[in-house]
Amino acid sequence: MSDPILELNALEKTYHRDRPNQINVLCGANLEVKPGEIIALVAPSGAGKSTLLHIAGLLDTPDEGEVKFNGEILNKLSDRKRTAIRRHQIGFIYQFHHLLPEFSALENVMLPQLANGASKAEAKQRAASLLSKVGIAERADHRPAELSGGEQQRVAFCRALANAPKVLLADEPTGNLDQSTSEQVFEILVSVARQTGLSAVIATHNPQLAAKMDRTVTLKNGILE
Repeated sequence: MSDPILELNALEKTYHRDRPNQINVLCGANLEVKPGEIIALVAPSGAGKSTLLHIAGLLDTPDEGEVKFNGEILNKLSDRKRTAIRRHQIGFIYQFHHLLPEFSALENVMLPQLANGASKAEAKQRAASLLSKVGIAERADHRPAELSGGEQQRVAFCRALANAPKVLLADEPTGNLDQSTSEQVFEILVSVARQTGLSAVIATHNPQLAAKMDRTVTLKNGILE
């Protein structure tokens, strides 16, 4: 058995601590993600799955517990080091695409690469290749407002993969789409993840989509089951 690429150990996160409105979001959550494994994260709204993904993606820190990447504890590192690891190793997709409206689809996928030191030619070539993989190469020069919801989310997926991360974290990536479009985008997401050997944790409310992943974990009362 291969070692986990991502480990969440005994994560705890509380908001409004020691106040009447204290909320215990994570209460010892544990998760191991193996290389190439695609995991469905299921939880009702407000249960803390976004908090869990943000901590896993180094966008937030736990009150207690560890986030390990390839065996290295990350949550105690400096902000600069955590940012570098996040930029190189982790891709994130949100429910809303958050594409930059003034840039084309191609440019939106190029930008993270340019920020990471890639040449313009390299970034353009990889962006075009990714857009082709998700079936929207012909829409490369269109701005987000000229794209459908499903196309926008496919561009967001390409942007998350722009710097060839090892782990993809997706927070309800198809939650803002109709069922037919949601299924189509999800199939593409999983297909590309499997082709590239990417590990992924994907939050979803949809049991049909969750069933297509390698396994499902449920966040309940601050613990993953």
